[in-house]
Amino acid sequence: MALGKLVFTRLMDHAPAHTFRRCVERYGGNHKIRSFGCNDQYRAMAFAQLTHRESLRDIEACLRAQHDKLYHMGISGGIARNTLSNANMMRNWRIYADYAHALIKIARPLYANEDLGLDLDNTVYALDASTIDLCLSVFPLC
Repeated sequence: MALGKLVFTRLMDHAPAHTFRRCVERYGGNHKIRSFGCNDQYRAMAFAQLTHRESLRDIEACLRAQHDKLYHMGISGGIARNTLSNANMMRNWRIYADYAHALIKIARPLYANEDLGLDLDNTVYALDASTIDLCLSVFPLC
């Protein structure tokens, strides 16, 4: 029997849950939602980003393989590709944008005095560094 929390759960504990709940309430993200709430969607997508999942099918397969640990990861709903796809399509994107801004406000003072080795006039943010593979048959050079 494993003791302690999962690494993913420890990482997610650093994110302010009350701020996320306020963002969800502001835009009514959980209105008429029965099983797969905004928190489940956020945690599933955070897991996908942290583990470099490449597709909804990949996210579903990985999370279903660890079905017994989903509760300990803070995911209460079941993970299905269609459910995740619908949540990504229908939920208000401003929930996650507001939450990202709140996280940036928390992180900014932490690194205010940190020497990054760069002399920049303005603030620079790196939000996503994932690559997107393009197929040449769909996007020809000419």
